[in-house]
Amino acid sequence: MEAKEQALFIQKDISMANFTTYKTGGKAQYFCLPKNIEEIKQAINFAKENKLDFYILGLGSNILVGDLGIKGLVCCLKDFEKIKIKNNTITALAGTPLDKVIATSVLNNLGGLEKLSGIPGSVGGAVFMNAGAFNGETWQNITSVEVLKDGQVKTIKKEEVKAEYRKVKGLENCLILSATWALTEPADKNLREEILAKRKLKQPLEYPSAGSVFKRPVGDYASRLIDSCNLRGLTIGGAQVAQKHAGFIINYNKATAQDIRNLMKEVQKIVKEKTGFSLELEQILWGDFKN
Repeated sequence: MEAKEQALFIQKDISMANFTTYKTGGKAQYFCLPKNIEEIKQAINFAKENKLDFYILGLGSNILVGDLGIKGLVCCLKDFEKIKIKNNTITALAGTPLDKVIATSVLNNLGGLEKLSGIPGSVGGAVFMNAGAFNGETWQNITSVEVLKDGQVKTIKKEEVKAEYRKVKGLENCLILSATWALTEPADKNLREEILAKRKLKQPLEYPSAGSVFKRPVGDYASRLIDSCNLRGLTIGGAQVAQKHAGFIINYNKATAQDIRNLMKEVQKIVKEKTGFSLELEQILWGDFKN
């Protein structure tokens, strides 16, 4: 059945390979790139009126979309981007690349975000899952976030939520619109450069991937466990456990989403058998897979 009142900016049958960092996956039934809050609201209403599942996408850096595609509307916020500095605070819209926020803060001699340098996602995704690296987390310096909830724009202060490892309690059913960080002078430019250099040296940035595949298990590290099972280089189809970093799965040679999914499951199976640890996915699976 044809959807009712399809807004001009909503498109049909768009390949998600162009909007995810794995560079693979099927088509979205409906897709849009809103540029402002009004268009985001229109997209939500379109999904509700047509009883469609609604997905929010940033830069697609933590997502694997099944080859059989996604039924529903994918709302990609990559064009919903802006950075504003006022005194010692920096505010960024949800679609802004997180690393662009950090680069801007350092350029303006504002410190506090340097440890997050090089994280490939958007502000919205980083805020929603409390992305982090090198003992730094997105929520450490946040003062407030602006969200869309039940059709209304609301401001949520830091003390109203509970930020934990890769999740934030209190943001359920919220669409992140922007985040504001309180920073301090001076910025540590050397720390930023050091972290970016470490990422380039240790991570397979030359191949499409979606960052760390598995969450850190209590008492150990996913990459160390995978390494201990000698799984670097394990390949299924065009997907491979990265030689540079065992915590990454890369699109090594025109991998299908199913190749990547099968490799995730194989790694989980072998690690469980050999170490007793159950690795939990950090990455999010969207849409339909063959199995």
